[in-house]
Amino acid sequence: MTTASVGWTMMDRRDAGQQDDDLRGDLEDDRDDDLEDAEPLDFAIVVYREDDEWEADMLPLALTSNLDRLIHALRQQPSMSGTIGLVDVGDEFFVALRVFGDRVSVFLSDITAAWDWPLAEQVLDHLEIPVPDEEELDAILNEDKGMVLPAGDLSIFADLGMDEMELLALSGDRELLPDEVLSSIAARLGFSQPYERAVDAAIG
Repeated sequence: MTTASVGWTMMDRRDAGQQDDDLRGDLEDDRDDDLEDAEPLDFAIVVYREDDEWEADMLPLALTSNLDRLIHALRQQPSMSGTIGLVDVGDEFFVALRVFGDRVSVFLSDITAAWDWPLAEQVLDHLEIPVPDEEELDAILNEDKGMVLPAGDLSIFADLGMDEMELLALSGDRELLPDEVLSSIAARLGFSQPYERAVDAAIG
């Protein structure tokens, strides 16, 4: 059992390809400004430290469906304490990563996303966790059908001040959309302003 599988195995112990343009939708330049009518958006953001300051940039949209290329892109960005990747896929799930040399830590907000989304399936494969079928999930969720099951390294941001229980609570909050959870993480870790600027650039 690896450290990276802690999120899933915590739950397990209790009882146990869409294309890029399909993910993001066809955004027109004159799209409606009403957020309630807007298409769910995908984005990938790289966060890093430069001269003791947090910086953030958007990454190509294609990386929201390819874990290997995402990790490669994070490795290309020098950073004093490793590089952080934050990926939102519509209103469905998010992935957080940290890359420092050969070490890669990954956190997936909800394993059920692996049924429909290539990136989530690739994360589980990276973590060497099989994609569960519905019967397995029913057995685990027999007491709480609304529970969200994360997978990966819950201590991914522990050295930056966000412990395992805080990350678990945020990712399991059904009142928050994935992009809202990522905004909360960015604020908690101290890079809210550069992160939000990068998100605004990514989604236009």
